[in-house]
Amino acid sequence: MLTSSSCPPARPRPGVRRLERTLCAYTGLEDFVLLYPVYALLFAEHGLSTAQISFLFALWSLTGLVLEVPSGVWADVVSRRLLVTAGPLLSAAGFALWVLVPSYGAFAAGFVLWGIGGSLRSGAMEALVHDELERLGAASRYARVMGRAAAASMAATAAATAAAAPAYALGGHRLLGAASVAACLLCAAAGALLPEHRAPRPGPEAGLGPEPEPAASGRGAYAATLRAGLAEVRGSRPVRHTLLLSVVLTSVWGALDEYVPLLAAATGVAGPAVPLLVLVVWVGVTAGSLLAGPGERLSARALAVAVAGAAAAMAAGALSGHAAGFVLVGAGFLVFQLADVLTDARLQAAITGPSRATVTSLAGLGTSVGTVLVYGTYAALSVHAPHGTVFALLALPYLAVALAWGRTRRTPSPGAGPLAGV
Repeated sequence: MLTSSSCPPARPRPGVRRLERTLCAYTGLEDFVLLYPVYALLFAEHGLSTAQISFLFALWSLTGLVLEVPSGVWADVVSRRLLVTAGPLLSAAGFALWVLVPSYGAFAAGFVLWGIGGSLRSGAMEALVHDELERLGAASRYARVMGRAAAASMAATAAATAAAAPAYALGGHRLLGAASVAACLLCAAAGALLPEHRAPRPGPEAGLGPEPEPAASGRGAYAATLRAGLAEVRGSRPVRHTLLLSVVLTSVWGALDEYVPLLAAATGVAGPAVPLLVLVVWVGVTAGSLLAGPGERLSARALAVAVAGAAAAMAAGALSGHAAGFVLVGAGFLVFQLADVLTDARLQAAITGPSRATVTSLAGLGTSVGTVLVYGTYAALSVHAPHGTVFALLALPYLAVALAWGRTRRTPSPGAGPLAGV
């Protein structure tokens, strides 16, 4: 958990600054995708129903679900920098398919490629950053660095959303697709510049058994890494509980953000104005990322109140049916993003074994399962209710999370972070 010694130094070392700048460039370029605010509309314009669009979202998540843990274990065995570099290249290929041959099959193939790319990055990125900061003696800065990286990501999403409207008017989906592919290629270039200094994996002298034969060393290392990650989740209560909390927090709003453009269109605004309403929501998400530093000082009970209020705000904004309601939706997403960053920081601090990316990917696997369930729920509810009502109903799980936090009896020590008593 985060302790009072977690306060980041006023002047981080040059290596920390370089890592943070490169990471922010990577995350910013990764999400400077002009297709983001309109791809659901692209699918709808080509005749797809809400249920079919939900199936595509589910296919995306299922791809990640299948590959999440294998890619995380792989990231503990091979170069993490290689994986975070390769991921955006696959995403670029998927976006190109969408605009070059728009059809249900191409949309599905694009989501599979995007899902594979995301799986390669998931777990590997968090582990790379934490281990590099630990090497530099700055592991306590993890929440702040990742919060700023997430803010760069969200700011890029907001900028892409703002640019999408004039770009769409100028060149339609083809221009949006070309810009999105270019951003992914630049993201891959930034990934190649990330520093990586991996400590050698423990050998037989560490009590892990004899060194495997060369022909089987790859399989042996992979299996040993997976076993170590699973053992840590089973054997460490803080890791297990924080992992489960991360899954619940991320799954719902991580799925709902895909439906924000449809919620915006349901207010009756003109098509070019939809990205601007989406922008309001992503401004809130960006602010949530930037508040990670101050947020570490919140008690569990205070964060519980904030999450409950965020759920109520999102529900009220969605039910309003007016464009102005997106201010409330954005406020809700702000708190959800802040809680995500803080939970990830606590998870990384709780992991002590060598399979950091594996454990992180197990959290990603749980999130993928939860996200698929939310997509399915949304598809089922959308047949009987408008988008605003579905958003409001899917805010209910956050009330359960807030209740669990609010009933925490243990009082965190000063500086222990908002989740210390969970």
